[in-house]
Amino acid sequence: MVSTVPSSDLHETPPDEDLPSQSSHGAMQSNVLALNRNFQPVHVISVRRAFCLLYKEQAEVISVENGHYANYSFESWLELCELKTALGERGDDDDWIRAVNFEIQVPRVIRLLDYDRMPRNTVKFNRRNIFLRDGHRCQYCGKRYSSSRLSLDHVLPKSRGGPDTWENIVCACLKCNVTKGGRTPTEAGMKLLRPPARPHRNPTLSRQLSFRKYADWKNFIHGAD
Repeated sequence: MVSTVPSSDLHETPPDEDLPSQSSHGAMQSNVLALNRNFQPVHVISVRRAFCLLYKEQAEVISVENGHYANYSFESWLELCELKTALGERGDDDDWIRAVNFEIQVPRVIRLLDYDRMPRNTVKFNRRNIFLRDGHRCQYCGKRYSSSRLSLDHVLPKSRGGPDTWENIVCACLKCNVTKGGRTPTEAGMKLLRPPARPHRNPTLSRQLSFRKYADWKNFIHGAD
């Protein structure tokens, strides 16, 4: 299972003048899929961290080109970006970042050269991942809300032995949660949009895969299609 929390050994940082500037705000908000040395997906990391790893030669860019994988160091990736710019070959879904002396394309996938840990097999059970699993949508009224207007509801009330599990907790708006109270959905005359279940992959990853610009990730994530 792909983690969204990189491990502590991925924190090497190059000098700020060599990093892409934060002025390219939209591109800096995108994500990069990190593979271990064996091409297995292990982390979803920030653009800044990806460039730190590339700069320190702890990772390489993996690009999917005509169905084949091509690998690039930081320098060779920069050279390719300069060529793309000169030939006017920037794609509509590409993210580019402007640094002091150059512009560089944000890679979608990198490979950690000395990292052989295996992907995590479980999704962390927490409030954020439950909201993401349910798409920030109340599982009773079906309306979408911001996190501040949502709560967690035990389908079988906790006061009646309901467990804290993926299969018993859903995202609910404050109004529906109060209406349901300490009853089951059937007792309250309310219906769930769908039965709650443990997600097969990290909800953050599932959300990213819905965007066309992350299509390359599907080459490395089993069952992503």
